[in-house]
Amino acid sequence: MPDISPEILAKYEPVIGLELHAQLLTSTKAFCSCKAGYSDIPNATVCPICLGHPGTLPVVNTKHVEMAVLLGLATQCSIRPISAFARKNYFYPDLSKGYQITQFDDPICYQGNVTIEIEEGSMKQIGITRIHLEEDAGKSLHDIDIDTLVDFNRAGMPLLEIVSEPDIRSAAEAYRYMVTMRQLVRYLGICDGNLEEGSLRCDANVSVRLKGNSVFGTKTEIKNLNSFRNVEKAISYEIERHIALIESGGEVRQVTMQWDASAQCTKEMRSKEQAHDYRYFQEPDLGYVRIEEQMIDRKRSQLPELPLAMKLRLQQQYGIPGYDAGILTEDKDLALFFEHTCSLLSVQSKERFKFVSNWVLTEILKILSERKIGIATAEMIQPKAIAEIVDLFADEKISSKIAKEVFAEYVSNGISPNEYVSQKGLMQISDREEVERIVLSALEGEEENIEKYRSGKNNLMGYFISKVMKVSGGKANPRLVNELLTQHLQ
Repeated sequence: MPDISPEILAKYEPVIGLELHAQLLTSTKAFCSCKAGYSDIPNATVCPICLGHPGTLPVVNTKHVEMAVLLGLATQCSIRPISAFARKNYFYPDLSKGYQITQFDDPICYQGNVTIEIEEGSMKQIGITRIHLEEDAGKSLHDIDIDTLVDFNRAGMPLLEIVSEPDIRSAAEAYRYMVTMRQLVRYLGICDGNLEEGSLRCDANVSVRLKGNSVFGTKTEIKNLNSFRNVEKAISYEIERHIALIESGGEVRQVTMQWDASAQCTKEMRSKEQAHDYRYFQEPDLGYVRIEEQMIDRKRSQLPELPLAMKLRLQQQYGIPGYDAGILTEDKDLALFFEHTCSLLSVQSKERFKFVSNWVLTEILKILSERKIGIATAEMIQPKAIAEIVDLFADEKISSKIAKEVFAEYVSNGISPNEYVSQKGLMQISDREEVERIVLSALEGEEENIEKYRSGKNNLMGYFISKVMKVSGGKANPRLVNELLTQHLQ
C-alpha cells in the first residue's frame, strides 16, 4: 500500500461506481434451451446456439426479462417499455461467437436507487444508472499443465449487469453497497449471490479529486473482484495509488487493473476500452423487448419485504438490537425462522424475543457453520423446539447450561425439549423456600469460611455457589442461589 499521510488523504475525495454482474437462477440459458447452472463435466451443457455456430438463432428467455423487471422495481428504476439487444464485439477465447449479446443504448431498467446502511442508523442513497440484460461468456481454465482450455458451460448464462452512479465515496461504502445488493438479489430469488463460484461478480471504477472540486478525475477499472473484502481492499489500494501518483506530479492513466490477492496490490491488465472499441450495433437476430403494464403490475405484486425494511421492522416489532436484526436479515430464511419461533412462544415478550435472537445467533449458527448448511435445509432444527427451549429457560425451569444440553440432545436425536427435561428430571428448583433450605444446608459447618468471606474474601462466593449446586444436584435456580447466599452471608 502506498505510504500516504492522513493529512494528504484528507485532501482528496474518492469517486467510485460499481458494476455488478448477477447470474440468474433461470432453468435455461439466456438465448437457448440448454440447462442453466453448474456442471462438473466441461462442455456438457452446450448447444450450437450458445457455442455460436453459424446459422443458429437465439430466442429470448422470458424469465430473464421478468427477473430484470423485478430487480428494477426493487431498486426504484424506471422500466423501459421497449428496449433492444446489441452485439458487443470483441475477441477472447471463451467468447465463441466473437461477440456478446447485451444491451447498450436502451437498457431495460434505468435511473433507480438503493439505500445502504453505512453504519447503525446512518443511511445513504446510491443511484442506479442502469440494469441491463446480457449473456455470460465461457470460462478459460489456466491452472492446468496441458495448456489453457475453455469450458463453454457458462457461455450464454443469463446475466443482469447492475451499474451504479458514481455516488460511492469510500471503500467501506462500496463494501456496504455490494453486501446490500447481494442481499437484495437473494431476497428476490433471482441470484444465489455466490461470489466464490462467480454467480455475483464486481468491477469497480475508481477516481479521486480534490475535495470541493466538481470535476471527476481519471478513472481506472478494477476487474473481477470475487469477495466483499477484496472489493474493499482493492478500492482502498487504488485510491491511495491515485493520490500518490498525483502528489508526486504524475498522471493517472485510464487503464484496467486486476487485484492480486497474494501480493495485496492492484496490477495493470490493459488499456481501458471505450464503447467504440466494441463496435456496438443492434442484434439483428432478436426483436425488441416489449414490457406491458400487466407484467410490471404482476412483478410489483411479487415483491417481498426487502432486507433493510425487514431489518428495521424486526428491531421495532421485537425490540432486538440493530446488530441482531442485521445478522438475522443477512439470510431471509434465518429471519423467517426467527419470526416463526417467536410466534410459538408461550409468552410474547421482548425479553423472550431477545432470548430467541441470542439462541439463533449463537447455538444455531454454530451448528449451521459446522455442517455447512443453511437454516432452510437444516431439517433437524425446527422453530417449535427452539420455542420450547426458550420458554423453559425464560420460565426458570432450566438453567442456561441445561438448555445447551437439551439443545444438543434435540439436534442429535430429535427428542422434544419438554419431553427430554421431564424424562431426565432436569427441571430446575425455583421454589424460594426449597432453594433456601438447600442454601442453609450447604452453609452448615462453613462457619470459618463464612467469617473469611465477611472479612473481605469475596472470592469465596464461587466456592459457596459450587457447594449449593452440588447439594441440589445442579438443579437449584442460579439466580435464587446467588440472591439467597448473598442475603445469608451478609
